[in-house]
Amino acid sequence: MWKSTTRSNCLRSLQAASSRNNSSTQALLFCRTSSMVEKPSTSAALSQPDGQTRNLSDLKFLVNLTDTVFRGKYHGRRKHEDDLQAVLSRSQAAGVKSMIITGGSLHESAQALQLAKKHGLYATVGCHPTCSTEFDKHPAGPDAYLQKLDTLIQSNLTGPGRVVAVGECGLDYDRTHFASPDVQRKYFRIQLTMAKKYHLPLFLHSRSAHEDFVKILREEGFGVDGGRQVGGKGGVVHSFTGTVVECEEYTSMGFYVSLNGCSMKTDGNLLAAKTISLDRIILETDAPWCSMTSTHASRRHLDSLPSDLREIFLPPSTKPENFQHGKMVKGRNEPCTIGAVAWVVHKIHEGVTYEELVGRAWLNTVELFELHEIA
Repeated sequence: MWKSTTRSNCLRSLQAASSRNNSSTQALLFCRTSSMVEKPSTSAALSQPDGQTRNLSDLKFLVNLTDTVFRGKYHGRRKHEDDLQAVLSRSQAAGVKSMIITGGSLHESAQALQLAKKHGLYATVGCHPTCSTEFDKHPAGPDAYLQKLDTLIQSNLTGPGRVVAVGECGLDYDRTHFASPDVQRKYFRIQLTMAKKYHLPLFLHSRSAHEDFVKILREEGFGVDGGRQVGGKGGVVHSFTGTVVECEEYTSMGFYVSLNGCSMKTDGNLLAAKTISLDRIILETDAPWCSMTSTHASRRHLDSLPSDLREIFLPPSTKPENFQHGKMVKGRNEPCTIGAVAWVVHKIHEGVTYEELVGRAWLNTVELFELHEIA
């Protein structure tokens, strides 16, 4: 999921959607930048594919926004002015309500919790595989690093801004220049102890490491029913780009699978995504990464997106150097695109309506992270 070469920001966002009945749709979203998204107040009507209308104020997204590109900085270089507020406005037009802020290191987990508490949101605590060398680099040693992560969780299990998952953790063999496979495996395994101890779901990352990834999960008791027999509470393998066989293994182990634009680049990706049963699907954007582009296999399904939905989920964009107020930035994904992700996933699940897909994804996300107060 991480494509930044600096790994300066390990916070993440997640997204999913929901419908309560035939006349209102809600959504729960995942993505990346930094600031609060307020509850939408618009009462504008949105025409739906079934011919009915829904108020935009009925749509609700959970979104985490934490990357400097939303402040106009790319790899430390400013290309345009800070346009975070415009990003938030576009998100609000899609119904953004709240956020899950995901930690990718000790420092960033603490940062995520501060933001979550300040704004009444949610957070996760963990260390991304490409940050896993931080355990050994900690002045007091790896045990102290783990204990500090543990303390962050223990101190923030209840109330506003609470921890809702352990992660982002896992294995990433595409970027072993950040951390060797041995280091990644060691500290992925260690973090699983916190999920058992605090009975929290896992927010998981796997890239080109499936065999070792599931081996560690199984060895630590997460091979059946998401690890509930050992104190675990399941979890989600996010930004899934694997095979049909890999997907089937995750779901058979009791995990959810999360889809974004990167999950639907090829026909093989679409085939794998199609095999996920509705009771195992979660949706996300992974903004500012994982946009759906004209070269992706998902494009042929996006072509059928109704124009009124396209205006909200895929607004016009310009290159960063040609920045224009009111437009998205080309190549920078935004949380407002979550509806387009949902559209493609619904199209590849033949016989499933957009509302059914969105509703199931919402329920899955609320259930996994126990966000019943916003359901």
